[in-house]
Amino acid sequence: MASRMLVTHALPYANGSLHLGHMVESVQTDVFVRAMNAMGKECVFICADDTHGTPIEISARKAGVAPEDWITKIHGEHAQDYKAFEIGFDLFYTTHSPENEHHARRIYEALRADGAIEKRDVLQMYCGVDERFLPDRYIRGECPVCGTKDQYGDSCENCGSTYEPTDLKNPRCAICGNTDLERRSSPHYFVKLSKYQDWLRGWTRGEGRLQPEILNFVDKWLAEPLRDWDISRDAPYFGFRIPGEQAKYFYVWFEAPVGYLSSTDKWCQDHGRRVEEFWGSDADCDIVHFIGKDIVYFHTLFWPAMLHASRWKEPARVHVHGMLTVEGVKMSKARGTFLNVRDYLDAGLDPQWLRYFYAANLGPTTSDIDLSLQELKNRVNGELLANVGNLANRALSLIWKNGGRLTRSADALEKARAIEREIGALYERCDTRAVVQKVLEFSSAANQRLQAQKPWERLKNDREGALAELTLAVNVARLCARWLAPIVPRFAKGVEEQSGAELRWGEFTPLENVAIREPGPLVRKVEDADIQKLSAHFVAPPSAGVPPSPPPKAVVTPELSIEQFGQMDLRAGKVLAAERVPKKD
Repeated sequence: MASRMLVTHALPYANGSLHLGHMVESVQTDVFVRAMNAMGKECVFICADDTHGTPIEISARKAGVAPEDWITKIHGEHAQDYKAFEIGFDLFYTTHSPENEHHARRIYEALRADGAIEKRDVLQMYCGVDERFLPDRYIRGECPVCGTKDQYGDSCENCGSTYEPTDLKNPRCAICGNTDLERRSSPHYFVKLSKYQDWLRGWTRGEGRLQPEILNFVDKWLAEPLRDWDISRDAPYFGFRIPGEQAKYFYVWFEAPVGYLSSTDKWCQDHGRRVEEFWGSDADCDIVHFIGKDIVYFHTLFWPAMLHASRWKEPARVHVHGMLTVEGVKMSKARGTFLNVRDYLDAGLDPQWLRYFYAANLGPTTSDIDLSLQELKNRVNGELLANVGNLANRALSLIWKNGGRLTRSADALEKARAIEREIGALYERCDTRAVVQKVLEFSSAANQRLQAQKPWERLKNDREGALAELTLAVNVARLCARWLAPIVPRFAKGVEEQSGAELRWGEFTPLENVAIREPGPLVRKVEDADIQKLSAHFVAPPSAGVPPSPPPKAVVTPELSIEQFGQMDLRAGKVLAAERVPKKD
C-alpha cells in the first residue's frame, strides 16, 4: 500500500438538488477517509460539481439565467448539504475551471498523439428554427423500443433502452417544439477505445482493483470489441472547446472525470504541493474512486484509458456501492419516494441518524440498501442510543454525581488491540456493516458487565471498586466512540469532550485520574413525529386524469445495457452450510 491516498466520490451533476441516494456514496466515502486518517494515513478527499452539458443549458434556460449563474447557485446548495452531513472534503471544486480545461486539453492531445482520435461524420437531428443540432436532451419523442411518449433522445425512462436521437419516433425540438426536423451530418471526434482493450484487460485484473461482481461484468464488456466513443458535441454547447475547433466542444463525459485530476491540482496549488505527488505515473499514492453501479463503464474503461494514454497514474481501486431504495421501492417522484437531502434537513432530522443507518447497512459488495424509516428509528434508538450511548451516559452520569473524576480502571484494555486491528481492516474493505456489529458486541459486553457489577449499589460500601468499574465502562465507551468516529463524528466528539481527553487510534492505556465534564445527550432519540415529518414527503400528488404509462413491450436483449446493469442488485455469496427444510420439496 502506498504512503498516501487520493480519494474521490462521483461528481454530483449541477442540474439540481442532492437527494438521499447521493448521500449513500458521500457518507461511505467520508467514512472511509475519516478511518484512513484516524489510522495515520495521509488521505486527501477531493470532489467537484460536474457542471457542463446539455441538461445544464436546459435548466439554466428554464430558470432564465446564464449557465454560469446556474451552476454557481447549485454549487452553493450542494456545499450546504454536504456540510450539514459532515462530509469532510479537503476541496469541493467545480469542473468549470481553468484547471479542468487545461487538463482536458492535455489528455485529448495525448490521445491524439497516441493515434487514438479519429474524426468522422455523424448523422444528427437539426432544428431549423433554433438553427442548432439537437443532442440527446434537446430532443423529445417516442421510445423506438417500447413506444413510450415524451422520452429524451438518448434513453427511455420507462424501459431503460438506450438509442441514438435519430432513432426516436415523432421527434420534436425540446426548445421550441418544432416537429419539422432535419437530418444533417456533422464531423465528430471519436476515441478508439479498442486501442487500449488489451491493456484494460490487464489493468482491471489488478489486485484489489475491482470487486469480484464488478470484474465479472467488465470482463463481459471486454470480451467483445469496445465501441469507439464520441467525445464531441456541436455548438452551441456549455463546456470546453476542442483544440483547433471553433464550433466543437468536448462531450461532458470526456472532461467530467478529469475533474478528479484538476481539482487535485487546485488543492495542490492552494497547499504548496504538486499534482504529480498524487497523479504522477510513479507517484507513491493510491487513487481510490467511489462510484455507483450506473457509471461503472466510464470509470473502468474510458477513464483509465484516458489516464494511461496521457501518462497519469490510474486508479488503484474503484469501489462500487449499491443503489438506494426507499421503503422497498426505487426512489421515484411518481411513487412519492423521492427524497432530497433538503427534505430530510428541513424536517428537522439529525444527519447523524442517516450516517449511522447507511454505515450499518453498507457492506463491501454492490448490494442495494433500503431506507426504511421504521428501521432507521429502531437502529438508531436501539443501537447507537440504547447500547453505546447508554454505556457512556450511565457511567459518566454516576461519576459526575460522585466526584466528577475518573479513578483507576478495574481492568486493562489490551484485549481491545486485536479488535481495533479487525475494525481497521474492515474499514479498509468498506465493510462498515461489520464494523458497527463488532462495536455493538463490544459495547453490549461492557453493558452486561456493568449490570452485573451494579456499581450504583456498591458506591455506599465499596466506593473505590464502584468507581473503578465506572472508569472501566467510560474507557470502553471511549473505545467504541473512537471506532464509530468515522461514522458519527459528532457523537464521538461528545464522548471525547465529556470524558475529558482526546480519542486517539492505537491508544490503549486507560484514561484515569481525569476530571470529566457534565454529561449530556450524545444523540437525540428518533421520535414517531420525526418519521411522520419525513413520511409527509413520500405522498405523491394524485394524477389529474393522466393515464398510466403503457406497459413496455417484450424486447429480447441478449446483453445487458449499461443502464440495466446499473439497476441490478449484484451480490457474491459463499454457501457455508445447507440443510433440508421439513415438508418442502
